[in-house]
Amino acid sequence: MRRSQSAIEYLTTYGWAILIIGIAAAVLYSLNLFNPYTYAPKASAGSCFVVRTNLSEYNFPYLSGACTNELPQYVAQLNGYTDYDISISDSNFPSSDSPVSIFAWVKTTQNTVFPFVFNYGAYGEVEEDWILGIYNGQVCSDSWGDHRCVSPFVANGTWNFIGFTYSGGTNTIVYINGISYVGVGSGVPNVQVGSGTIANIGGDQNNLFTGYIADVQIYNTSLSSNDVQTLYQEGIGGAPIDLNNLVGWWPLNGNPKDYSGNGNNGAATNVIYTSNWYNGYSAP
Repeated sequence: MRRSQSAIEYLTTYGWAILIIGIAAAVLYSLNLFNPYTYAPKASAGSCFVVRTNLSEYNFPYLSGACTNELPQYVAQLNGYTDYDISISDSNFPSSDSPVSIFAWVKTTQNTVFPFVFNYGAYGEVEEDWILGIYNGQVCSDSWGDHRCVSPFVANGTWNFIGFTYSGGTNTIVYINGISYVGVGSGVPNVQVGSGTIANIGGDQNNLFTGYIADVQIYNTSLSSNDVQTLYQEGIGGAPIDLNNLVGWWPLNGNPKDYSGNGNNGAATNVIYTSNWYNGYSAP
């Protein structure tokens, strides 16, 4: 009896303190204060960029700044509502059936049928655009109406490095975290750009992305599997590879600017740049 009475007295005396400590711990956890990435060095916006020059003795692009693959300070957060995206001119993007590679780091937070991560070209016309998206959890490359989707599924709440390469014909190679999967389509793309068309990060009015996006890159070549593996191993703050064929690079580290040196700056609509993005991310 005395032990039971002592236990009740203990809980009465210290119960509120234990409850407050538990609530405080939960709040600190929600703020990522127990996550080691919270204390890792962060790259500021524009700390690494590509320089292009026409001077004959330096007629090649090169990386400049602090290009050390540090974690970004911010990533883009999109809420899946109308007018939540980043629009970009696609006038110098690969057209027709030219080779192309598109990659990005993404974390979805809601299940939707086909959210677009990146798309460009004459959307709505058969084979006249390119789309990197996630169809019911499967990563897809797509020329409108011709899904090239692969397994495995990507889960909500986890960061993944996804993308595809296209070298011609009907086949594409889709990548998830550096691993390649062949995606077979039925038609040859005839992508139309630069005449009233536009590129989007985060979808269009009908295929809106809900979650987080970072480090979007597009190339006018089909990257090799070794190149893709290198990009993945660099992590979410990685710099581009094959600068000669780099078309656009949007780290989304606090702004929609293009740091490829090609001037394809984006225009963001209602996009949030958040510093609290570390949950679900594991460095390669």
